[in-house]
Order: sequence, then C-alpha cells, then structure tokens
Amino acid sequence: MIYSYYPGCTLKSKATQLDIYGRKSAEALGIELRELEEWQCCGAVYPQVKDEIARRLGAVRALRDAENGKLVTMCSACHHVLKRTAYDWNQDENFRTKATNFMKAGVLKPEEAYDGETNVIHFLELLRDEIGFDQLKKMVKNPLKGRKIGAFYGCMFLRPGKVLAFDDPENPTIIEDFIRALGAEAVSYPYRNECCGAYVALEDKSSATAQVNKAIHSALANGAEELITACPLCMYNLVHNAAGETMPVHYFTELLAEALGVKEED
Repeated sequence: MIYSYYPGCTLKSKATQLDIYGRKSAEALGIELRELEEWQCCGAVYPQVKDEIARRLGAVRALRDAENGKLVTMCSACHHVLKRTAYDWNQDENFRTKATNFMKAGVLKPEEAYDGETNVIHFLELLRDEIGFDQLKKMVKNPLKGRKIGAFYGCMFLRPGKVLAFDDPENPTIIEDFIRALGAEAVSYPYRNECCGAYVALEDKSSATAQVNKAIHSALANGAEELITACPLCMYNLVHNAAGETMPVHYFTELLAEALGVKEED
C-alpha cells in the first residue's frame, strides 16, 4: 500500500524520533509512505476568520500534491488543518476560487490545479480502516502486556465532529482500540477529550498547568499508569507543564514501534 505522507514541521524538527518510529512501523506493516517533495507548514492553527485565504494555501498545496487522492499524517494538529481545509475547498466556493487565484498568481500550471478529491487520513485511521486492528494485533511481536495506558485525545483530534468525522467526539474509541491491539489495557477517564492548554502555555502557564493536572489526576485516579497521545503539542504540554503528580507520556508511534519490534533498531 502506497500513501502520500505529510510529516509536518514538528515531526521533522523537534520530534524527529516520533516520525522515525512511525515510518519504521509503516514499513513493518507493508505500508509505503511517500513524503511530499515540497510540502510547506500547514499553518499549525486553523484560521477562524473565514476570509483568511493565504494561511491555508500551504495545506491546499499539500492536498494538491498527494498521489492517489490519499494524504496521511501522524500529527493531529496537521490532520486538523489539512482536513478542515479540504472540507472548506469542497463546501466554500468563495474560498475555492480565491485560493485557486492565489496559486495562479504564483505561476500555477494548469495541470497543477487541485481537484478537491484528496482524502486526509490520520495514521491511526489508516491502521483501523486499512490494516484493521485485528490484523495489527496479529503482527505485534512484543505485546505490551500488563501495561495500563490511558488515551489523551486533546481538543483538535476529534473536533469539529462533522468535518473530521472519523470517531465520536464525545466518546471516542480509536486510541483505546489501538492500545488493546498492542496488547495493553486501555484505561478510560473523564478528561481524555479536553484541551491540554498548549496554546495558552506561553502567556498563561498557570492555566495550561491546571488543564494538564486535571487530565493527569483523572487518569491516575482511574488506574492509568501511562498516557498516549497523537498530538505533539499535547505530548509536550503533558510532560513539561505538569505540576505535582506526573506519569510517563508517549506518542502513539513510539508504542507502535515498540510493539512491532522496530523501536530497538533506532
């Protein structure tokens, strides 16, 4: 299976090991991830102003350059921006027209025009829908037996539910099912879907710390001994802005690589 791959800025700079884990895991599962040759930053934050066109052009170019109409990413922030931009393109004629004109002004060749057909897929979706968690379980070499792991979804992975549309935003199961496929026990707890506060951490660290502490205390109270997330911002914030009780926090690609027996190679 061949998919176009959008790594995003964080996994190509501050968190390269998480990218390596994901790529090696994909290879072990028979998946070829072809990184886009000239990708740009997705913008990191989806602009809430409807007529903000330029900040979404990096995402549009990534959508345009994807082969076979499928674009995979491992970062929930990138997934959020790319998928919402793809939705905008198909739903908002004004945005579609202006974005096309912007790119034409940059000497866009006719054959390079975006047709709006790219499907944005988070790597966890690929594992669930293309590989299948039952099949993934059969391919695990080092089951994570005896480990009690809580999923931290954060706020961008599931919402807005109508646009992202791959799991229930209030009661998701995709990461818990992933954890079980790796052989560990999935622990559910109340604050797993809440914002970690990363976007206010620089200007209001106390608020970010309060959000992190709620999540960690909730996870610990319900029996979790580790956390797993699919968002680099959430991972950083859960590790560096916690106060008092802490717990190990992993990126999902790290545990996947460990379970598939390819982490040790690095």
